[in-house]
Amino acid sequence: MNKGLAEEIAGVAQAWRRETSPPRLLALGIGCERGCAAEEIATLAYATLAEAGLLPDSVAAVVSIELKRAEPAILALASALGVPARFFTAEQLLAETGRLSERSAAAFRATGCWGVAEAAALAACGSERTLVVPKRRSRRATCAVARAG
Repeated sequence: MNKGLAEEIAGVAQAWRRETSPPRLLALGIGCERGCAAEEIATLAYATLAEAGLLPDSVAAVVSIELKRAEPAILALASALGVPARFFTAEQLLAETGRLSERSAAAFRATGCWGVAEAAALAACGSERTLVVPKRRSRRATCAVARAG
C-alpha cells in the first residue's frame, strides 16, 4: 500500500472514531466499604453499565464521598476508565437526599449522608438531572449512574 493511501485511510479511521465515540456525559457514583477490592468495584461498575446498555466510554467521572478520596479501588476504576475521580462532602451529598431511590441508615451512620453512590452521581450532574441507573449492590460496594446531558 502506498504511503498516501495509508495516511488517507488512517485519517478516515480517526475521523470515524471521533464521530462514533460517545460523548462522556455519565457520572458513575461509587460507594464502598474501606479496603474493598478493586476487582469487586470494577466488576460492579462494568456490569451496571452493561445492564443499562451504557458504554464505559460514556463515563465522564467516577464520583464518591470525600471520605473515599484515597480509596485505592475507586482511584483504580477512574484510572481504568481514563477519567477523573471527583469527591463531594457529606453535606453536598446530604443535599441530594430527596432524589435518592432509597435511604440507607448504614450509610448515614458511616458517612453522615443517606447514600453515597446515588447522591454523588446526582451531585455531579446537577439539580435538573435524574438517575439513569439507581443503586446496584455487590457485597461491599454500591454503584449508580446519572447523566449530565
